[in-house]
Amino acid sequence: MIHSLKGDKVLWGILALLAIFSFLPVFSASSNLAHVVGKGTPWGYLFKHFIILIIGFILMYSAHKIHYTYFKGISILMLPVVIILLIYTASQGTEIEGANASRWIRLPIIGLSFQTSTLASLVTMIYTSYYFSKYKKTEVTFKRSLLKFWLPIFSVVLLIFPSNLSTAALLFLMVLIVSFVAGYPLKYLFTICGTGLAGVVLFFLTIKAFPEVFPNRVDTWLNRIENFSNGKSSDGNYQVERAKTAIVNGKIFGVGAGKSRMKNFLPQSSSDFIYAIIVEEFGLFGGVGLIIIYLLLLFRIVVISYNASSIFGTLLVIGLGFPIIVQAFINIGVTVQVLPVTGQNLPMISSGGTSAWMTCIAMGIILSVSSKKEQLQVDIGSEMLKNNNPISILSESI
Repeated sequence: MIHSLKGDKVLWGILALLAIFSFLPVFSASSNLAHVVGKGTPWGYLFKHFIILIIGFILMYSAHKIHYTYFKGISILMLPVVIILLIYTASQGTEIEGANASRWIRLPIIGLSFQTSTLASLVTMIYTSYYFSKYKKTEVTFKRSLLKFWLPIFSVVLLIFPSNLSTAALLFLMVLIVSFVAGYPLKYLFTICGTGLAGVVLFFLTIKAFPEVFPNRVDTWLNRIENFSNGKSSDGNYQVERAKTAIVNGKIFGVGAGKSRMKNFLPQSSSDFIYAIIVEEFGLFGGVGLIIIYLLLLFRIVVISYNASSIFGTLLVIGLGFPIIVQAFINIGVTVQVLPVTGQNLPMISSGGTSAWMTCIAMGIILSVSSKKEQLQVDIGSEMLKNNNPISILSESI
């Protein structure tokens, strides 16, 4: 099985390390989850997390076996599909305390919840990489890119935006980064940013003027930003305060695995605020160590993108890898109160389903890019060895 793993071995090792380590904080935090939900046991939630990771690594393995160029066509076919899924998700009208909470759809037969925005983000980044690699050797005009690229991109972002601001903002930022790396003219990027900003302002003003138009989360977003700035009490700030207490309790070496006290007071201790549990149980060393692992993951992503054998491969690695790292540091930033509460989980660590699977698929595609570069190097080496083989030279002369 190990010999069948292709691609960057260091990346495989980092992902396996993160997955194995995740069992400790997830199991510890699940005791609170079982108490809050009122059903299940920590062992049951741990087994669920195990199954999710097993499925995730199967998806990762399968994706890394597919030549990454095939994902060009997949993204073209899937982009209209995810737009339809996002429209269906938004049309459900799910509300929590009057706010738009239409993020999931329930899959028939199996009954599992599926967060459509995570699939949409993955497909959008692949499509972005494909589009700019296709026109890399030709001049990209604003008129041409407006209909073929920005229209579908804005459609996806705008459909995610009302229910999940942080995911929509992160996706749009990553699209801009890939566009910049691909050499898209800055004057066009500024125009796109200005248009996006104007659209957001118009949306906020419309909702404030006509709050009953449709369920939204504008008040939630504004309250989180205001509470973050002023340090006022709210549900989000309650969790941040408990997270800060957990970090203080951890000190240098932590209280020990499974011995967190703040997990009993953090409703999102197994997902959004799992980093606080990690620091409390493993101390400053554990918290800093996890940050170093994510930085090492970033380093491998940069190396793979630099060594990719095609422009599409380079953009694909950046477009799929960078969001995972940014999401990780957003989660950590929220926990230590550097950023307002966003609801982004910790990749490969937090409990969850759809997000973990999409992360694994993204990493599988990145491994596919690295494996094809690896194969290219092997082919070149074999050709050089053949050309410099004395026996081959002698046989050719005879």
